[in-house]
Amino acid sequence: MTDEPDWIALAAWWRDELAGDDAYEGEITPLILDLLGDQTGSTVLDLGCGEGRIMAALSATGARPIGLEVSVSLTVDARVYGPTLVARLPRIPLADDSVDAAFTALVVEHIADHDTFFAETARVVRPGGVLATVINHPVWTAPGSTPIQERDGEVTWRPGEYFSRGWSDEPAGEGAVRFYHRSMADLLGSAASAAWCLTRIEERGATESQIRNHPGLAGQEHFPRLLAVRWENTQTAGTHGRQIQSGSYNPMSSPWNGPRWASVLTRSAPPSCPAT
Repeated sequence: MTDEPDWIALAAWWRDELAGDDAYEGEITPLILDLLGDQTGSTVLDLGCGEGRIMAALSATGARPIGLEVSVSLTVDARVYGPTLVARLPRIPLADDSVDAAFTALVVEHIADHDTFFAETARVVRPGGVLATVINHPVWTAPGSTPIQERDGEVTWRPGEYFSRGWSDEPAGEGAVRFYHRSMADLLGSAASAAWCLTRIEERGATESQIRNHPGLAGQEHFPRLLAVRWENTQTAGTHGRQIQSGSYNPMSSPWNGPRWASVLTRSAPPSCPAT
């Protein structure tokens, strides 16, 4: 789409945004690590890695991070923590079953085609592997949704067009960031159609620390702000139905990779989706 935000041009805004936001280090990174679980020795793909903040935290736990980012300037920083490729989601230029786990932090809501995103992650993550996602809660991204200050001081929420798909642009430096809205049912249904088995879901509101730093959030602690989800891949190896295009990035032959990336992953049978 030609009217989508230019994420390459927004790289400087992203750096400034994180520099003044302690919530990312204090909440987003720990939540992603918790969702992923123990990934010691595992190859973990950070989709939309930015300058590699979570890759750094993963590396410290003994995991082997790989980054994917559309902005070349951000990948220069991210490569300090692991091999990083330049690509635009939802397409992932990696071979089938090539990583043990993948994750996104505040990224999926900026992807127009979430169906392809879930299909692509299911293709590149090995059977039995994990996908962890933290997004702005769909309650916040619905067109027309907003908090409302009532006359008595109570803060309520206008849901907007929650069951409609749409998007909204929010100011970001000299540009804008686009948020695509889907209901929770749309997101979870799309993931299930790609053979992602839901194993954990969590909703979080504004924390006391966030309210202290941003007084405008006072009264909104009872609204969900973040949605965190963990899935396991229930596909069997070799059943993805398509191959990566010729000439695409191969993590085993990248000039940024050392010998540690050349090991062959051991495949195992995928788990059954737990009964609910």
